[in-house]
Amino acid sequence: MSDTEQQAPTAEAEVQLTPEEVQHLEDLEEAMRDVVDPELGINVVDLGLVYGLTVEESIAKIDMTLTSPACPLTDVIEDQARNALVRSGLVEDLQINWVWMPPWGPDKITDDGREQLRALGFTV
Repeated sequence: MSDTEQQAPTAEAEVQLTPEEVQHLEDLEEAMRDVVDPELGINVVDLGLVYGLTVEESIAKIDMTLTSPACPLTDVIEDQARNALVRSGLVEDLQINWVWMPPWGPDKITDDGREQLRALGFTV
């Protein structure tokens, strides 16, 4: 793991990531697919709840939101994220920054997330 900051590639990203750093971020995103929204039963990545993911000095920093600001289950999601990223050995620690802007909406759900919701009987 690099001690330099890693950021998911975006059009605005100024930092050039090494192939190893890109792979590490992809591994972290894949691990976050094990974090399931307790109310909907779909992972937070496919629900579009993860807005940003960086790594700095072996600490994963995640900007994410919830389907509702009043969601009482943030602790459950944080515990799942810690299991997926820290206890798996991908990073040494985790910080979640709960953000509310832009607000989450169904437009943020991935195609895979939509398929999963349809399989559960939701219309999306």
